[in-house]
Amino acid sequence: MQVRRIYLVGPRASGKSTVGRALAQSLGWRFADTDELVVRGAGCSVADIVSRGGWEAFRDMESAALRAVSGEDALVIATGGGMVLRQENRECMARTGWVVLLMAAPQVLAARLCADPQCEQRPSLTCRGVAEEVAAVLAEREPLYRAVARHVAQAECPVQEIVQDVLQALELRSDT
Repeated sequence: MQVRRIYLVGPRASGKSTVGRALAQSLGWRFADTDELVVRGAGCSVADIVSRGGWEAFRDMESAALRAVSGEDALVIATGGGMVLRQENRECMARTGWVVLLMAAPQVLAARLCADPQCEQRPSLTCRGVAEEVAAVLAEREPLYRAVARHVAQAECPVQEIVQDVLQALELRSDT
């Protein structure tokens, strides 16, 4: 199977968008971010989507964005942290591309979230403090991330190191 799309999955603040842009540039591919597609399509922030229709409405829009990009070639796709919650999304990614998990320690993710000026645009998932929320959400989702991923990259590394790791894993993959 020739890889025509690479999906990046992982928790919030793992660097999916940053790494995705750099990886796409290295491959000479295009880049898409499903969260950006949802926000653009809705004409409002994720927080507004969730406050108006709840998380289920956001997850519906997220799944639609995934389906829209899953047929495009030469594309690196950064997915939202909760993309893996729906089995249909995990199956779509596994069927249509090569999935890379960006993983970092909960304390690193929490520190990145606290330093992010856009943090307020993302509603809380658990109504807990940032560090507690990151740990709880990661505990719930990590098995789903790992189940769909063909490669795990350490998101605590510099971006170019992660890109090189993914490129090397892509060359060595065993699904051909």
